[in-house]
Amino acid sequence: MSTKPDPTPQHQAPHSIWRGIHQTLQSDTIGGALLLGATLLALVLANTPAAPVYEAVRDFTFGPEPLHLNLSVGAWAADGLLAIFFFVVGLELKEEFVAGALRNPRTAALPITAAVGGVVVPALFYVLVNLTAGGDALRGWAIPAATDIAFAIAVLAVVGRFLPPALRTFLLTLAVVDDLLAISIIAIFYTDSLDPLPLLLAIVPLGMFAIAVRRGVRSIWVLLPLGILVWALVHASGIHATVAGVVLGFVVPVMATEKARVEVGKDADGEPLYDGMAAHFADRWGVVSTAFAVPVFAFFAAGVSVGGLEGLRESFTDTIAIGIIVGLVLGKAIGITGTTFLMTRLPGLRLDPSLRWIDLIGMSFVAGIGFTVSLLVGELSFGAGSESDDHVKVGVLAGSFIAALIGAAILGIRNRRYARLTS
Repeated sequence: MSTKPDPTPQHQAPHSIWRGIHQTLQSDTIGGALLLGATLLALVLANTPAAPVYEAVRDFTFGPEPLHLNLSVGAWAADGLLAIFFFVVGLELKEEFVAGALRNPRTAALPITAAVGGVVVPALFYVLVNLTAGGDALRGWAIPAATDIAFAIAVLAVVGRFLPPALRTFLLTLAVVDDLLAISIIAIFYTDSLDPLPLLLAIVPLGMFAIAVRRGVRSIWVLLPLGILVWALVHASGIHATVAGVVLGFVVPVMATEKARVEVGKDADGEPLYDGMAAHFADRWGVVSTAFAVPVFAFFAAGVSVGGLEGLRESFTDTIAIGIIVGLVLGKAIGITGTTFLMTRLPGLRLDPSLRWIDLIGMSFVAGIGFTVSLLVGELSFGAGSESDDHVKVGVLAGSFIAALIGAAILGIRNRRYARLTS
């Protein structure tokens, strides 16, 4: 006879409360709100008498110097916490390639090529603006190429309750491919020097991690030390450490197997239902990424002292900031919509029947919200705390805000129309 306590309300309450908090933190709107709140708080602190305290915390360094890990708090947020974000991105990418929209080339063709256009065209716009700027301005060509999936999906969730589900699917697929392209750009173009020995050594803990998850190991005491070791070795090699997060996500199996699966409930016949390890880890670590890793990164990355109206004027006359704004607002919209239009001229490729071109245009402006990865690429391009990096932050914030406003306005109008049709 079981000695477990009866499932009375008092025994169920803690689990129910945790499940409610867990589901809330996974909400698109909550994720965007946390990110926005952290950004606004950083801007306020950096432009008030509290600025010296904020900067002292951000620039405080700690960590073992022999391992090249004596980093500032801001660098730990960018190199360390963002690895969690990219681990979740890696899991989502793996799921999409194995069992999602990216598995079927025909279905995925439009959002994939739209993502490519949404990376290439903003970069071209930035280069055109900075072609004669001189100095290192062209190093920032990739800054407006990224879409911030958390902010973009949050905007869609707020203004698009009645929009066709196909639009959210298109944006999600586009953003996932966009992240893959951004990761590739960081690994290829923003690695100044490469030490192959730590990179080769990283294969050992990575292989152990892969074997463990394929055997169904979920213990944080086993997997976390292996993941941290992979991260530290990749960091020591000279490749940006966030790439380690993606690689770790890629080795997690997607399909539920006899050894690697997690029971998530039962079907109508009482038979157990299973998730694969990738879905399980994405569910668990997605909350950590949304509620902690990305907001903390934003808090330490977005705190730029604009220097009042004169400082804003100086930033907005810098071609770096102008190029970012043009790239995010116009480059994203033109790149995504234009590429999709050209692809639909090919036989067999058509926009989903539930969508109209104005829906896609509104979504393409929302995709111009480039925040998390854009700020990271800005730091890699010009160095954290430099004058150019401050202008990057102003450009990213301004461009993302303008793109969000235009996209939200278009989709808000379309949402009201769809609401009338369904009423």
